[in-house]
Amino acid sequence: MLSYSWSLGSASAAAPIDTMVANINEAKQRLERTENKISKVRGALANEVRMLEQQVLRLRNETAVMRRKMDERTLSLSQLETRLSSWQEQHEYQLNLLDRFLLQSGEERVSLQQLTILEKVQKVGEQAQYHANQQVPHFTQGQVVLENGTIENAQTLSLGPITWYLSQDSNIAGIAAIKNGLLSSISTFDLHEIDNLRTLANDRHGLIKLDPTLGRATTRQQASDGMVEHVIKGGVWVIPIVIFGVVSALIALFKVVQLWRLPRVKRVVSGKAMESINGSTESGSLGSCSDNSFEGMQHALYHIAKHAETSAQCDDELFSQLQQDKIKLEKYNGTIAVTAAVAPLLGLLGTVSGMIETFRMMTAFGASDPEVISGGIAKALVTTELGLVVAIPALILNAVLSRKSRQYYDELESFALVLSNDQCELTHRDVQHQEGAIKCSSS
Repeated sequence: MLSYSWSLGSASAAAPIDTMVANINEAKQRLERTENKISKVRGALANEVRMLEQQVLRLRNETAVMRRKMDERTLSLSQLETRLSSWQEQHEYQLNLLDRFLLQSGEERVSLQQLTILEKVQKVGEQAQYHANQQVPHFTQGQVVLENGTIENAQTLSLGPITWYLSQDSNIAGIAAIKNGLLSSISTFDLHEIDNLRTLANDRHGLIKLDPTLGRATTRQQASDGMVEHVIKGGVWVIPIVIFGVVSALIALFKVVQLWRLPRVKRVVSGKAMESINGSTESGSLGSCSDNSFEGMQHALYHIAKHAETSAQCDDELFSQLQQDKIKLEKYNGTIAVTAAVAPLLGLLGTVSGMIETFRMMTAFGASDPEVISGGIAKALVTTELGLVVAIPALILNAVLSRKSRQYYDELESFALVLSNDQCELTHRDVQHQEGAIKCSSS
């Protein structure tokens, strides 16, 4: 039934289907037209968006530039101040270089301060040209201030910082340097060196004397003085220091000879030891030794102990003799000790006096010349140097001589103690012998 009904209605349904197909085709056409229209509009919009993006990028760059300019306007003052300070530092540094070069070239500081930068640069150019000309040495005519103050016309030869001069008329030659704007002689040559320089001037070849120290060696040689001149520079305070030094030296020489000539003290520890000196067989007797067994101060002590009647008398005479020997051994040592103590003080006194005189000269004439100040201080320190030169040997000699005297006195004192003990033993035996004799006689 269904297929039948369908077949029955197929003829009637054909018309709507065609209508629907036509509508669909028309819709497809409209869709295609719309899509084409949309694609065209999309392309135009894409181009417009691209142009707008480029415009945005351009505006963004312009904004960054404008922002940078605004930042530069904000920071321009500090940057300009920094640049200005750096330029000023460079300017001062260049000026200092120019001034230093011109001062080393012989320009005066006062005249240099009055020159402009352009004039300084011109002078530097002149100096550069002058040094370029000096690369080819040749003799030129000029004037030289000699050491006696006279001005002499001479031929000059400059090679770097060294200048030689030769006066054919006066037969004088030497080395010169610029002082106070004038070419002044700082050393002279002997006849042989003058002939060599004259040969170089005439024949364009020869041997000449070269001073690599630029006259400093000659100046130092002239400034150096002997010992006597060096001591005299110390002034009036040198006299007592020298007197103390001479006196202490003579006393030290005398004491060395005295102590050297003292006989050696024979070491004795008991009365039996004294017996062994002469090989005596008598026991416990001072008479067992002869007077020739000891010498010098030791002999005097032995002589006192030998001839003493009692032990108390022996002790008193031995003590008195030891005190005399001590005074004799230590005599004049105090003078050497005083010299060691006083000489540095005298040197310091001379230095203080010299410094006071130097400051007085500075007050009167100013401190512009350092040579005057250094010379005055050097002279003032001469007394301190001389005081130490005198005090140090005196201190050493006093210590050595005092030790030698004390050692010799200790040996004498030990010997005197042995003599005193031996004398007491002899006295005790004599007393016992006398008591025994009295008892025998009474019995």
